[in-house]
Amino acid sequence: MLKPTNISTYLKGVSQVVSNQVNTGKQIAILPTKTVVQIPFAGTSPVALSKALPNGNVNITSGPAATSQVRWAHTDITVPDWSNYRRDSVKSPDVKSSGTEDSRKNFSYLMAGALGVTSAYATKSVVTQFVSSMSATADVLALAKIEIKLSDIPAGKSVTFKWRGKPLFIRHRTDAEIQAEQSVPVSSLRDPQHDNERVKDPKWLVVLGVCTHLGCVPINNAGDFGGYYCPCHGSHYDASGRIRKGPAPLNLEVPEYSFPSDDLLIVG
Repeated sequence: MLKPTNISTYLKGVSQVVSNQVNTGKQIAILPTKTVVQIPFAGTSPVALSKALPNGNVNITSGPAATSQVRWAHTDITVPDWSNYRRDSVKSPDVKSSGTEDSRKNFSYLMAGALGVTSAYATKSVVTQFVSSMSATADVLALAKIEIKLSDIPAGKSVTFKWRGKPLFIRHRTDAEIQAEQSVPVSSLRDPQHDNERVKDPKWLVVLGVCTHLGCVPINNAGDFGGYYCPCHGSHYDASGRIRKGPAPLNLEVPEYSFPSDDLLIVG
């Protein structure tokens, strides 16, 4: 590393002064356009350099976070031009902006309304697609209903079908069973329901084969009342699917069904 013995010739301060054109009523000495000041070598600190500058109203700030730059004029700052961002109707300095206020507002309202309509339509499409994605598929909808031919079920028998993942009991009741179930006092039942409230045709009983206690599957033609019996916890149902004995709190559920014809049953 070279250490020259005299580096005063390398230290020169150059300042360019531009008048700010402010008239204070006093005579102001204007420095030349370019002034070259020979700075004697007295160290390279900001304080030492500031002492070598021309006399005048000059402030020098020194410190770890401060630089030793000095500005003599601020006329070199350019004012930004926003003409490219302004509308043509308000660019002229001789025309009042109030004259075109209505047209400018109408344009803003039109753009805001068009954007609102477009956003609403896009939102509707997204919501429709989202809701459609959660709807049941074709194979699930195919199992939503089940058709049963009643002539295949003899009197006094109960047949089990699978519907929506649950067992479905279809019972062809005899005249003796119909008379026995309709004569049961409703006040003696835990879940009071008359037999006529649970069937659309007295000959046919349609119930879900799910015990209302803990969801077990009862046994057909069993129990103390000749209907259904759940061996898991001892719930007895009669031939109308009503709970008569055991821990089950409710009767067997009756699904939605219809008879399009005398020989056809549709559940669902």
